[in-house]
Amino acid sequence: MNRTVARVLGVDFTSAPSRRKPIVVARGELAASTLTIVQIEPLIDFDAFNALLAESGPWAGAFDLPFGLPRELVITVNWPVRWIELAPHVAALGKDAFKKALNAVRESRPIGARYIPRKGDAAAGSSSPMKLVNPPVGLMFFEGAPRIASSGVSVIPCAPSADQRVALEAYPGFLARQITRESYKKDGREGRTPSRRRSREIIVKALLEGHDAIDDLQVGLSDTLRALCIDDGNGDALDAVLCAIQAAISLIAFERGDPLYGIPPDADPLEGWIATVPCS
Repeated sequence: MNRTVARVLGVDFTSAPSRRKPIVVARGELAASTLTIVQIEPLIDFDAFNALLAESGPWAGAFDLPFGLPRELVITVNWPVRWIELAPHVAALGKDAFKKALNAVRESRPIGARYIPRKGDAAAGSSSPMKLVNPPVGLMFFEGAPRIASSGVSVIPCAPSADQRVALEAYPGFLARQITRESYKKDGREGRTPSRRRSREIIVKALLEGHDAIDDLQVGLSDTLRALCIDDGNGDALDAVLCAIQAAISLIAFERGDPLYGIPPDADPLEGWIATVPCS
């Protein structure tokens, strides 16, 4: 992806977008090692999300949803073991059958080991995509991965191609926890507590002043967008920005010669891997 200025997207995904709880997109411009966030926008339905994926490239986007499922799970339920076939297969099953299959596997396993993690989940501190509640990351896979697969974008490392639209899996919590371990978000009124607001202020300040967690990336954010990230108790705006930062760091790695955008070369293409997370 040759560029003077590159388009970068950070996408905070939800499995049930609405006006009250939209998918939130941070749009950025990457020039050398400086990422400027130029817009944060809500997408209130999947039609708007599909339109985002269809935008002409080149762009690199990091999406906060699991791209893959645990290989052990896929083998257990006899689903396709190639990602490009798995995603549409799951969509064709339908949501109820998908949930039933995950629940059946979970109930067959011993207490304490009911959720099979992907190899990268332990490294990132993320939840298994088998979880259907608290958080419903399995449903995020169900709604997001098939749409990403059908869009024809290059999906790293699941289905890389020559397409100039590049999709990477993100997990903003991984980046946020390198700055503070304190809770910084929660849906509803609890997200607007003074302590969580202070945590968001700490994260935004670290991003703008530079932090080891973002390597040598410089981040630019207008006063208006900075206030939005701090005031949004749900954390959606800040998470979208964190995703955009993960996309930018990954794009810089690619431009420095890494065809996998910084993802470990032994990452399982069926399971996927979260951008900027090192091998455990």
